Amino acid sequence: MPSEVVVNIHEAKTHLSRLVDRAASGESFVIAKAGKPLVRVTAITAPQVPQRLGFLAGQVQVPDDFNEMGADAIASAFEGGR
Repeated sequence: MPSEVVVNIHEAKTHLSRLVDRAASGESFVIAKAGKPLVRVTAITAPQVPQRLGFLAGQVQVPDDFNEMGADAIASAFEGGR
């Protein structure tokens, strides 16, 4: 397995466009500062999975008094009673 390319931060700033093109074509690399690796740059290969809002719609019922459930017990615990 070939070793990963390490680029110092100054070189990365100077040649950013070229490095991004290389990463987009599948060649990942590491940006280092003073010889210490900081970040790995790789291509984004898969789109982000969208958040599934409402995936339990129709499967869960919320009681009408949901916001008041346990209010007495909570008040008692924090205030010594209501």
